[in-house]
Amino acid sequence: MLYQAEWCPFSAAVREVLTELGLDVVLRQVEPEPEQRAEMREVTGTDSIPALVSEDGSVHRGTRAIFAHLRERDPGRCAAAHRRRYAEHREARETEATGRLIEHFRNAAELEAVEQDCAALRRSRRSPPT
Repeated sequence: MLYQAEWCPFSAAVREVLTELGLDVVLRQVEPEPEQRAEMREVTGTDSIPALVSEDGSVHRGTRAIFAHLRERDPGRCAAAHRRRYAEHREARETEATGRLIEHFRNAAELEAVEQDCAALRRSRRSPPT
C-alpha cells in the first residue's frame, strides 16, 4: 500500500519505479495537509509522503527508504520499455500538459471554491479554541 498524493513529485517517482518493477500497489490518497493524516500516522508512524507498507507489513518512509527496499527486487519484464516511454513523455511532464488537462476538466469556479475551503480550514486550525 502506497500512501501518496498525485501532486507530490516524490510519490510520482515511487509510482514510476513500481511500474518499472511490474509491481501492483494499492494507492491510498492522503489528505492535503500533514496534520490531517491521523490514519496514515497510525499505520505508518509518519505523516510524510510517500510511505510504502510492503506485503510483509514492513513500513518504508520516504523516497530514499522506499527505493532502498525496491532495489532488492528484480526488474520487471517491461522495465526497459517503461523507461523508454517515460523518456518519450518528458516534454509533456515539463510543459505541465497534465496540469492543463486537469484545469480543462475542472471549471475555474470549482477550483476557487476548493481553494477558499482549504484557506478557511487552515485559518480555523490557527485560531485558538473558544
